[in-house]
Amino acid sequence: MSPLVGSAVTALIAAIPPLPRASPSTASRSAASNTPETETETGTGTETASSSTTRDPTRPRGLDGQPLSDEQLAQVREMQATDRKVRQHEQAHLAAAGGLATSGTNYTMETGPDGMRYAVAGDVQIDVSPGRTPEETLRRARAIQAAALAPADPSSVDRAIAARAASMEQEALMEIASRSAESARVARAYATNDTFSGSFATTA
Repeated sequence: MSPLVGSAVTALIAAIPPLPRASPSTASRSAASNTPETETETGTGTETASSSTTRDPTRPRGLDGQPLSDEQLAQVREMQATDRKVRQHEQAHLAAAGGLATSGTNYTMETGPDGMRYAVAGDVQIDVSPGRTPEETLRRARAIQAAALAPADPSSVDRAIAARAASMEQEALMEIASRSAESARVARAYATNDTFSGSFATTA
């Protein structure tokens, strides 16, 4: 007997008032008349409790064809939520990566109690190499950071990639600044030099 039915029977028995004292023949007739009634009610309660689960057409079923338990339903809902979160996360990476993406979204899948496959993890491969020039490296570093931090909840791996890209960005900026300073120094040096001037003279 299930806990639900057992509780109903206990409550039913507790609600029956004690029978008044009667002669043996009267007590026997009362007991005989009450017994089938109690058994009938108990049987009806069992049937109702079982049918609420097995006959519900909207209740998901497992691989064995049996309705899922409440615990299994909770697990399915949790896996569905994880699936949505993982897919949104990776799609945000992919959309922001643009030409840096070297693959589509890759998902790690698990089978739920309902037999459906759900994503529990994922990744998008991107090219994090520097450019051929400091200016190109600067653009790539900023694009990598944007792609890594695109999701609303970047992971620790995402943040580590963004940090490396930030270092790449600083190195590119330093190289550009250094080159600009050298170019400015050379320009100033040429500007301060005396300009040679002369003329050709022809004597007849």
